[in-house]
Amino acid sequence: MKPLRIALAQLAPQLGLLDENLARHRVMLAEARAGGAGLVVFPELGLTGYQLQDLAAEVAMRADDPRLLGLAAQTVGLSAVVSFVEEAEDHRLFISAALLEDGEVRFIHRKLFLPTYGLFDERRFFAAGDRLRAVQSRLGVRLGIGVCEDFWHLSVAETLAMDGAQVLINVSSSPGRDLAAINEVGLGTAVSWRTLMRTYAQLTTSFVVFCNRVGMDETITFWGGSEVIGPSGETVFRAPLFDEGLFFADIELGDVRRERIGLPLLRDERPELHLRELRRILAERVGMDLDEASEPREDGR
Repeated sequence: MKPLRIALAQLAPQLGLLDENLARHRVMLAEARAGGAGLVVFPELGLTGYQLQDLAAEVAMRADDPRLLGLAAQTVGLSAVVSFVEEAEDHRLFISAALLEDGEVRFIHRKLFLPTYGLFDERRFFAAGDRLRAVQSRLGVRLGIGVCEDFWHLSVAETLAMDGAQVLINVSSSPGRDLAAINEVGLGTAVSWRTLMRTYAQLTTSFVVFCNRVGMDETITFWGGSEVIGPSGETVFRAPLFDEGLFFADIELGDVRRERIGLPLLRDERPELHLRELRRILAERVGMDLDEASEPREDGR
């Protein structure tokens, strides 16, 4: 299997300017294609900017929106992950990431975990997704996609890997915090993210692709630092802090096979044990009989 070239589009989207951001995505897709990339990854809400608040409904698109389909048309022979505000048929708004491949919208992941702590207030404006799946890609591997806060929850990376993902992709709009630590240990936020990404790569023996935005939304600064981590936890590539650009990294997908045979952590996982104990914990939390918690509902779920 030949190396896969990944292009990390570490951009600074313009807040609320959907058409301008769409144009910027088209330019970067063309640049990535010219640079030999097979996969292009854009950051969380790269099509809209992050601090939208009441602007969210104005820039929302449905999955069949001609503007999104037009962007997908630019991906013939290419794979790209782009993020936008998705409007569902019932008019709920989601922070979503779409896999665009061969001119089509192949798959959409809706952000599962919406932070409401510190400077975050996402639950006020968005609904939370309720589905987590890996997706087969034209690249010959299964991809697992998460959006920012999703990867601060252990179950997401584990579930995606158990569902067959060999490449875990996190698209992020992570603001720079703990600036006081920058002279001693580097940007504090970056240290936390790098620890997470390396841990997930090692525990799931997967490649991890992290694409974070740069620039500012109002008073919030985003730090970049996008990365590609190998399945043994080594850093394949790390983009600079705060600099906008299109950055390339080459990976050998065969490294996943080698690592998983040599370190069969996924093989030795015990999902049946995990499920049994989760049912017990749920029953204890809500005061339900354990047998009742284990019984299927009338609708079969």
